Amino acid sequence: MPAIVAFKSIVDPSDCDFLGHMNVSRYFAACSDSVFAIQSEMGLNADDMRSGRKLSFAVVHAESSFLAELRAGEAIQMESEVLEIGGKSVTFRHRLLRSADRKTVFSTVFKCVLLNLETRKAELLPDEVVASAKNWLVSEED
Repeated sequence: MPAIVAFKSIVDPSDCDFLGHMNVSRYFAACSDSVFAIQSEMGLNADDMRSGRKLSFAVVHAESSFLAELRAGEAIQMESEVLEIGGKSVTFRHRLLRSADRKTVFSTVFKCVLLNLETRKAELLPDEVVASAKNWLVSEED
């Protein structure tokens, strides 16, 4: 399965800093939204976080590259995929693309653990989450 389009937006003027381009914090906000979208696709939705199993992915490590500037008015989309599935973790790759030319303007790899929101400790991935995560599993070379 190809990467999931986990986020789409238009760069708003309020997303930009005094340098005239999208602020770093907005890149990571898009990644955060993307993780929540893909985890929902994996069967861990908002109800699971609030009143169900009380589980959600939490980033424990990130490596990022800023490759081009984004300015107000540009359409963007985040494509996300899975690089690795561990016992308690999933490693995601996110690529933010400028929609007009499909150029990757930002990429990051997030290692996330499955966090129990009550105990605040990492928990084993449920079998159905592992099975679903395999739908977006790619190699790092892809």
